[in-house]
Parts: sequence; C-alpha cells; structure tokens
Amino acid sequence: MQGEVAAILGFGRFGRALCELLDERGAEVRAWDPHLPVEPRFAVADRGALVAGAATVVVCAPIAATRDAIASIRPYLSGAQLVMDVGSVKLGPAAVMDELLGDAVPWIATHPLFGPSSLARGEPQRVVLCPSPRHPEALARARRFFTALDCSVIEQSADAHDQAMAQTHALAFFIAKGLIDIGAGEDLAFVPPSFHAIANAVESVREDAGHLFFAIQHDNPHAPAARRALVDALQNVDDHLAQAAVAPGQPGADVADPALEIPELTAAAPELLETRDHIDALDRELVELLARRVQLSRRAGAVKAARGLVVRDPARERALLESRAGWGRERGLEGVAVRELFELILRHSRGVQRR
Repeated sequence: MQGEVAAILGFGRFGRALCELLDERGAEVRAWDPHLPVEPRFAVADRGALVAGAATVVVCAPIAATRDAIASIRPYLSGAQLVMDVGSVKLGPAAVMDELLGDAVPWIATHPLFGPSSLARGEPQRVVLCPSPRHPEALARARRFFTALDCSVIEQSADAHDQAMAQTHALAFFIAKGLIDIGAGEDLAFVPPSFHAIANAVESVREDAGHLFFAIQHDNPHAPAARRALVDALQNVDDHLAQAAVAPGQPGADVADPALEIPELTAAAPELLETRDHIDALDRELVELLARRVQLSRRAGAVKAARGLVVRDPARERALLESRAGWGRERGLEGVAVRELFELILRHSRGVQRR
C-alpha cells in the first residue's frame, strides 16, 4: 500500500475515515465530493484529477446516489483501475456497476463492517467482498487492498450478503427505531440488566449509522420479508398473551402455552453454571495477559518510531503465526483457529503501535 494511489469519491463520515486509514498506511490518498468540503491534504480539483493514475477508486456515496456517482467518473476510468463501492446493501450497487462498467473496468461490490465509531474504539475490522464473475481478478486485488488495512475478509455473493443483512442489520435498525419511537428506557433512574444489552444495541445504531436507516430498509430487497416475519412473530406472541390474560383478582391463567416460553439455557444443567464460572475466571486471566502483551507492543512501537522503522514486519508476522499455530496443534487445538486468533491479536497490536 505504501505509495499506492487511492481515490475516494465521497467525503462523508465513512469516506473521511477511510482516507485517514489509508493515509496511516502510507497510501497516496485523493478525495473529492460534490457536496461536502474535503480536507486540503486529500482534496483535488475535480473528478478527472481524482481518478487519474489511481490504482483503486472507492465510491463512498449513499446507496441511492451510487448510479450518479459512478456515471460521473465513468469517462475518466480505465481498464487498469479497480472500482469498489462500500454500501451496506450489495445487489443494487452490483447491478449498477455491472451496467455502467461491464467488462471494461474491473469492479467489485464490498461492505466494510466497520465505521468511524468502531475504528475509534479499536474494534476488529472486517469486510465482505461480493465478486463479479466478469472480473475474477478483482477479488484478489480487493483482498490485498483491505488486508493492508488490517481487515479480515469474508467472501459472499451479493444476494447472500443482502439476505444475511436483512436478518441482522435491517432487523437491528428496525427494532432500534421502534424502541426509540416509544421512548423505551428513557429518563429512568434504573433499568434491569436484561435491558442493558438492548440499550447498547440501540446506542450503537444511533452513533455509527443511524442515518442509514431508510437505505438499509428500502434498498435491501430481502428486508421487507424479514420485517414482516418479525412483526408476525411479535403479533403471535401478543395474541397468546392476550388469550392468557385474566381479570384482576381472579386466579392466574395457565401459562403453559409453548408460544409464551423462552427456553432457559441453564435450567436443566446446574453443572453448566459452574463450568461457566470457571470459563469466566480463565477469560479474566486471558484479558490480563492480553493487557500485558499490549504494553509490550507499545514498547516495541516506541523503539520502531525512535529508529525510523515501519510498524509492520510481514516476515516476522508469518513466522509468528506459524509458530503459534504449531503450539496450538501440540496442545490438541486446531492450528487454523489458533492462527486466526493471533491474526486478530496482531491487528490490534499494529493499531496500538501506530497510535
């Protein structure tokens, strides 16, 4: 990535964050936005200057504006460049790129599963790549691009991606919108622990991507069916609760209705509680060890900075991952799983050293 030219079309919240991420990795970053001001260090005069000589062109436009954004730069693109979008819905943008870029310009639909807030918290970065049969080589290029940004890569078809997002992303936003609209949990002195996780989910939606609500619901073709299934399920529960209701002062209703049961994870296995207590204690030890490792990473980063060395040492990382996988196999663990775990640890360590 060092010295590679990356063009970012769109300087909204994600476009700005991506520019900064690329700049940290040593890329030559250019950005242009027809509506928003761009930081002077990234700004170029026009679309032509943005695209000229760029190896990768990333379209950070709202989903509804994808067609106009790509059409506006199409005259400046060549077959040597790679075009990617970063929307949270993939079928629509993939169809637009297929129509406007076709065989002439390599393209791939992508969905980075991170944003400005998650980057600030130092959370692991993942990205979904939805390749096109027209451009099989684009998958390898996009993988290299995001791997250089310390992202783990997931490959899916655009349709499979949108189905998964309808069941997760779209429903999370749908539920959050409903809870916000009824003011659930607001202005209360306390809430029960069971509500904490829900409140955290709502807050996460609001701080990182609340502005995407309509696009996630409207542009994902699988979202309406997911919403309807949830609404139907809730209506069914509400109907059963109404049937089980009793008048004040009357004996309690029979609530043995299977529709009103929520399976309890630990009711049938007291040993599971004890086992989980042991796991919690071990996890605390692991966190303490990770904290000690981070301190050592900071020390290594300070030494590298003082000597003018780059943060990343690919040869050492490869050797480290192989050795840790080997240690895992010696203990009866899956080497691949141990390797993936240490890849996450290394990504975090690199972030600590860069900061």
